[in-house]
Amino acid sequence: MSIVQALIEQVGVEVAESGHAGNVVALDLIIGRLSGVHVDSIRFAFEVLSPGTLVADAQLRIEQPRPELSCRDCNARHEIEEITVECDSCGSRNVTIEGGTELLLQSIEMEEPDGT
Repeated sequence: MSIVQALIEQVGVEVAESGHAGNVVALDLIIGRLSGVHVDSIRFAFEVLSPGTLVADAQLRIEQPRPELSCRDCNARHEIEEITVECDSCGSRNVTIEGGTELLLQSIEMEEPDGT
């Protein structure tokens, strides 16, 4: 709930700073699969907290990028579903995990001033 409350507040700040008078139509979020944030919980909290706010009628669009395993020995890169410590290509344990921990408000889509 606190993440969504902070999101709604941030959207309010961004909209006020933009000087745009239209309604918020959609919010694009990026929530990495390893971020520890559950997308279903975010959607539920948004449904509960958005009524009566400037995002009340906004569509919530969420992208969930997968992390990648990068092998330092064979230079292979693989998308992964969960934390792993071994390269699928060569079996090396000399790997790093990149991405998948994002939690970002990517964009705010606003209604045009003429109502479209």
